[in-house]
Amino acid sequence: MTPLFQIRADHDRETIVMYQAFSPAIADAALRAGRFVPPFSFHRMTWIKPSFLWLMHRSNWARKAGQQRVLAVRMSRRGWDEALSKAVPTTSDPVALARATVHVQWDPERSLRGAALNHYSIQVGISRHLIRTFTDDWVVGLTDVTPRTHKISALLQAGRHTEARRLLPPEREYPKPA
Repeated sequence: MTPLFQIRADHDRETIVMYQAFSPAIADAALRAGRFVPPFSFHRMTWIKPSFLWLMHRSNWARKAGQQRVLAVRMSRRGWDEALSKAVPTTSDPVALARATVHVQWDPERSLRGAALNHYSIQVGISRHLIRTFTDDWVVGLTDVTPRTHKISALLQAGRHTEARRLLPPEREYPKPA
């Protein structure tokens, strides 16, 4: 049985994958440059999510306006662990939250069909005060997973759930950082 709060992600010894949905303009510019560049905003919080299915729920399989492109953002585990060390839960004291450079929120994880599950998925908000560190130091690669997203969605709509499940990125428990 999955613990109530557990970080599950695609990760290896050095990196962890986060998912973000963007407008085509932001995604195209980032992919061309190989890093985040304008029109990506460096002046507002950006939310990163290690759960592919949670982001699919949030972006409606990359069909929501402004979220039509899904990027797999590979970042260093060192950066992820540092972000978590600075994180303040969104349910915390409002004063502490306002001062925090990283916010953490837990929302119900989602099934392949979008149903809320009985355990939670982490989302991390990187504030404008730390966003350059995120984009310039922690992010090590960007991959457009929009075609895979659309393929999985089409398989689901065709009732081919087993085939769709096989295309999901591998997510396993991420060890809790010190």
